[in-house]
Amino acid sequence: MNPIVIEKTEQAVRLLQEQNIDLWLTFVRETPAHSDPVLPLIYGLDLTWQSALILTRQGERIAIVGLFEAAAARRTEAYETVLHYDQSIRTVLRETLARLDPAQIAVNYSLNDVHADGLSHGMYLALLNHLQGTPYAERLVSAERLVGALRGRKTATEIARIRAAVASTEEIYRRTFEFAQMGMTESEIGRFMHQQVAEMGLLPGWQAESCPAVNAGPESEVGHAGPTELVVQPGHLLHFDFGVKQDGYCSDIQRMMYFLAPGETQPPPAVQRGFETVVRAVQAAVAAMKPGALGWQIDAIARGVVTGAGYPEYPYGTGHHVGRTVHDGAGMLGPLWEKYGETPNYPLEPGHIYTVEPGLALPGHGYIGLEEDVLVTEHGAEFLTPPQVELIVK
Repeated sequence: MNPIVIEKTEQAVRLLQEQNIDLWLTFVRETPAHSDPVLPLIYGLDLTWQSALILTRQGERIAIVGLFEAAAARRTEAYETVLHYDQSIRTVLRETLARLDPAQIAVNYSLNDVHADGLSHGMYLALLNHLQGTPYAERLVSAERLVGALRGRKTATEIARIRAAVASTEEIYRRTFEFAQMGMTESEIGRFMHQQVAEMGLLPGWQAESCPAVNAGPESEVGHAGPTELVVQPGHLLHFDFGVKQDGYCSDIQRMMYFLAPGETQPPPAVQRGFETVVRAVQAAVAAMKPGALGWQIDAIARGVVTGAGYPEYPYGTGHHVGRTVHDGAGMLGPLWEKYGETPNYPLEPGHIYTVEPGLALPGHGYIGLEEDVLVTEHGAEFLTPPQVELIVK
């Protein structure tokens, strides 16, 4: 039994009731080759033959699977009814839908949310073929909002796992701050962090080649790229973007160091001002994060602190969901740019966990970026670890 699967299938029934959707159908096959992103939440195992996971507004939980996967489906304890077939899923699927007679069937396609877009085009056509001659082919609707809410509203178990991942990340950062020295390369520091991840029995939060990102000084390219052979030098900012995956859930945190130049006893005013601006942007955004606020509104607050201090606008969104993946859930804290679709218009809800990550480039010194993981509660938001508010100086 997987406690996450039990919690999330129960939560899905409540969401169907809330959103007035009769039935949710997740239709998959050969999931090791092409898995639906929602499958770890509502099933937790792979499926081979064409399979249908059905949840209804009335609370029925039905798995229609191939014969040799029926026992595994029962062992999940998430599906009270397990039906199996030998040659074709068509008959049992049609009979089940006819018995339930849903007015709407939510299936996993989406224009805005990749996590709700797990139904491949081929499987969509296969589903239509199975439903040909029934009224149900005309009743398919997008499960986008349903899946977004399911991924976004973290359960107590999910929150506990993310807290644990954040704590492990902070411990690796603590060791790294002690280890990092002037004259080291970005790659040398990155290898040390990988070693800590391995020794703790964890996984990187995203692909290891770019987790961590380590940016030393103004020549280092910030983004989804790995550490290079650039050397940490006097007067350099050292920027990290790093997270781990622990018990299936991720963290995503950015931190900053500064290496004093000869004759300096503290960072120069330009560095200190830039760092304090990013801190203020983080704090202002988190203070405004309350249920019902829209993602673009939170982004505008953080972005306004940075641009209001005279720095250029950062070319990315202020934050994203964190969960089973580093970029998790549907909504985001972002501007109303075309590439983000409708996701900045999604409201914040209790149980959401977002990053908050404004930043700015400081010529001659490097990039300043902080990233905190933040839980939205009924009354506001809370940091999952104490935020960085002082620059680490060596």
